[in-house]
Amino acid sequence: MLREHSGWVVLVAIVLVVILALGIAGWAGMRVRTVGGAHRGRRWGRRPHRNDFRPEGTVSESPTRRAAIIVNPTKFDDVDAVRRQITEQSTRHGWAEPLFILTTERDPGTGQAKEALDEGVDLVCPLGGDGTVRAVAEALVGSEVPMGLLPGGTGNLLARNLDLPVDDLDDALRVALTGQNKRVDVGRLTMDTSGEDQSPATHVFLVMAGLGFDAAIMADAPEKLKAKVGPAAYVVSGTRNLRGPQFKVRVKVEDQEEFSRRARTVVIGNCGKLLGGLVLMPEAEVDDGQLDMVILSPKGVAGWAAVAARLATKKRKGHQIVDHYTSPSMKIRADRPQEVQIDGDTLGKARAISAEVVPGALVVRVGSVE
Repeated sequence: MLREHSGWVVLVAIVLVVILALGIAGWAGMRVRTVGGAHRGRRWGRRPHRNDFRPEGTVSESPTRRAAIIVNPTKFDDVDAVRRQITEQSTRHGWAEPLFILTTERDPGTGQAKEALDEGVDLVCPLGGDGTVRAVAEALVGSEVPMGLLPGGTGNLLARNLDLPVDDLDDALRVALTGQNKRVDVGRLTMDTSGEDQSPATHVFLVMAGLGFDAAIMADAPEKLKAKVGPAAYVVSGTRNLRGPQFKVRVKVEDQEEFSRRARTVVIGNCGKLLGGLVLMPEAEVDDGQLDMVILSPKGVAGWAAVAARLATKKRKGHQIVDHYTSPSMKIRADRPQEVQIDGDTLGKARAISAEVVPGALVVRVGSVE
């Protein structure tokens, strides 16, 4: 019997891999609530920090450099042990004892990062999931202070797209303390719940924003199941939403005429790599001054299997199931409210979203580990 249905077993397995890859980023930040609104009082175009131009690993002339570590305490069983580990490593590299600030359910990192900037730190490192990284970046956008990426969640998607260490805290901290600065783009998403441009909310995203199926996976995953089985809860949620209906969208890409499509999900990316080596947007680069968009329009299980096959080939040419677009800005208006997510955090439902790239708005510490 299993042999007779082996073809369908393989198809379902492929679909579940796609579901898990799209949904697993939400696990890293599932306990982190989003903080909306543009950053106040900071300009987007300030010059890079002077450390941009020093060789990797070179110690600055100042012996009192200090990093701030913004920690999501829900990600660690022993926060004090992590603090000791980071302090020892910082001292070893000639840095002062770090400033440690914990996130809260009410403030997942933006307020803490602003506090760190007010303290005059030289580096701010979020230590949590992708939601923590995004919340900290909200405060750092437009500043000269670099962000160091430390692995604390399941996804660590921005670090993966920058080829930074994601499996070892010491390696990641070494890059943050001794590496070079790199300016990267950020995406700015405006979400209109009414569809009539009434009181739209604006959010920063670093990796991807989505409208439709991918956001529904994250919104529908049962909280109790997520606590018990982790990322596997998104497979359950994805399976539940797999046969959902398509919706109609009107899409406006800069310098192109508006067009209509039927879709299951629309994903806008600042970079294109997901977990497991899956590349959703092959040509997306974090510093190219562009956003990439993919529209997925499958029907049923067979359609999702075709999507999986299409993504596995990393092809970018237009297709009725998977289609790609690149532009500095884009607008999407749905015929009915759809779930919205940014970097794995769900924002609720909206009729319309728009996104624009802000080139070079964030400084991130990168570099090879010695």
